[in-house]
Amino acid sequence: MAPGLAGGGPAFVPFTLPGERVLAVGAGERRELAQVLEPSAERIAPVCPHFGTCGGCALQHWAPEPYLAWKVARLVGTFARERIETEILPAFMAGPGTRRRVALHARRGGREAAKLGYKARKSWDLVDIAVCPISDPAIQAAIPALKRLAAPLFEHPKSAPTLHVTCTPSGLDIDITGVERKSGGLSADARMQVAERAAEADFARVTIDGEMAYLARLPQVRLGQAVVSLPPGAFLQATPGAEAAMGAFVAEQGAGATRIADLYCGVGTFTFRLAEIAQVYAADFAPDAIRALTSALAAAPGLHGVTAEARDLVRRPVLAEELRKTDLAVFDPPRAGGAEQTAELARSSLARVIAVSCNPATFARDARTLIDAGFSLDRVLPVDQFLWSPHIELVGVFSR
Repeated sequence: MAPGLAGGGPAFVPFTLPGERVLAVGAGERRELAQVLEPSAERIAPVCPHFGTCGGCALQHWAPEPYLAWKVARLVGTFARERIETEILPAFMAGPGTRRRVALHARRGGREAAKLGYKARKSWDLVDIAVCPISDPAIQAAIPALKRLAAPLFEHPKSAPTLHVTCTPSGLDIDITGVERKSGGLSADARMQVAERAAEADFARVTIDGEMAYLARLPQVRLGQAVVSLPPGAFLQATPGAEAAMGAFVAEQGAGATRIADLYCGVGTFTFRLAEIAQVYAADFAPDAIRALTSALAAAPGLHGVTAEARDLVRRPVLAEELRKTDLAVFDPPRAGGAEQTAELARSSLARVIAVSCNPATFARDARTLIDAGFSLDRVLPVDQFLWSPHIELVGVFSR
């Protein structure tokens, strides 16, 4: 937020709202909130006791409707900088308690429990959390067990573990990174403690940098008609509701296609839904994701056929000539966008492109490439699945 300074000019003060009069401390444009003198009618009580200290959520103090409208307005402003106008559809917003993927940092505590949580605002210090209202209740309930799981990971003083926790119907899947490995990694005794504590908590799987440390059940998720066994640390959309909304929208906008390219497909978030419409060529840079996708095909009914390939779409994008018989491309690149692949989509004879993005800035850049090649951006679905953060995602539909 940027309320005005008494002497003129903007001041950027966290945890304020438009129209409020506040007392801020510090110098220059960036200050800290000391007191709210005249609160906005849109101000509400934060739901988390760690809000304001934890560096995760930034906007719990804002009522849902104006909060979401602000996010969408920022999205429109990002488009405007690239001279893009389009229809903005009503936004999807995830609710509290729906995040199925979180990354929890661990720091040395006692023998029985580590400190676990998120980094503090403007600091490398750790906020040792007791609750996390954005997270799935199964993750919240497991916080004490996750602290116990992390305690044996500190044999080396340089270890700074992060627990990447995914909630699946099979149970919690935890991939641990940041354990010092130059000294040989964890001892056999520490690995045994990790396995015993995982079993006590009934976790589905625990891996350390992708290597198995404990397995009770394969973590699996349903994607369309397929049940996919997840590789360690696999990417999934942050909330099941957002995944379902985006998947349904992509399938609806892709109706009528006869041959589809699903680029940056991951484990098949959109692939299996698109394969109910037409034949799909799926590509992703991660070989383990492609193996998981391919393995799930045999038991997935009613699909038109999927060909999957592990391919670096930055160094080796799918060329325009390879897309001659394709009439729809769906692509969901990482935050850096897909400039190299977008250039080939622009050169192709494609009539339709659906772009999924977690970064409006790189989406707008890639969208400008397509628009300059004759595409129009027909409509955009905003998706707010990183609740109470400034981030917003989107799905854009292009045609020519």
